[in-house]
Amino acid sequence: MQIWVDADACPVTVKEILYRAADRTQVLVTLVANQMLRTPPSAWIRSVQVPSGFDVADKHIADAVAPGDLVITADIPLAAGVVEKDAFALNPRGEFYSRENVRELLDMRNFMETLRSSGVQTGGPEALSSADRQRFANRLDRFLAGAGVKPANGTSVSTRKFASIDRNRGIGERRGSDDE
Repeated sequence: MQIWVDADACPVTVKEILYRAADRTQVLVTLVANQMLRTPPSAWIRSVQVPSGFDVADKHIADAVAPGDLVITADIPLAAGVVEKDAFALNPRGEFYSRENVRELLDMRNFMETLRSSGVQTGGPEALSSADRQRFANRLDRFLAGAGVKPANGTSVSTRKFASIDRNRGIGERRGSDDE
C-alpha cells in the first residue's frame, strides 16, 4: 500500500501532514505534479514531475495506482477512476470518495461547469479551514490504522476507534469530536 498525491493543487498544510505520516508509518508517499516539488529528505517521500498538460498528473496517478492504495485529490474524475480500481480516494478536506458518492459528485461538477461556461459566476471552494485540516489528519490516521499500518516505533497510529473500510463506501462516515 502506498499513498499517491495529486500535488499540483494539494494545500501545503495537507502535504505537511502527509510528510509526517510517511515518516511515522514508513508508508511511501508519492507526490505527482507538473512542476518541481520540494520535499523533505526521507526514504518514504518521493516526487514525480510529469510534463505539463491537461490531466497529465492525474493520468500518471490513475495508471500507477493499485488496489488498496490511497490517493489524495480534490479532482473528482481522478477520484472516480481510483475508486473503480479498488483503491481509496480522500480529498484535502478529509472526505472520502466512494462508489456511492462519486457519481453524484461528478454530476454536480459537470452541472457547475455547464453553468460557468454559460457565463454564470459560481465562485470557488472555500479556503481550507483548521477543522478541514484536523478532519483530514484524523481520517488519514484512521485509514492507516484500518489498513494495519503501524508507526515505526510499534505504537498504534491512532488511539481512536476506527470506522470499518468498505470498498463500496470508503471509510464509514461518523461524526464526532475527532472529525472536527
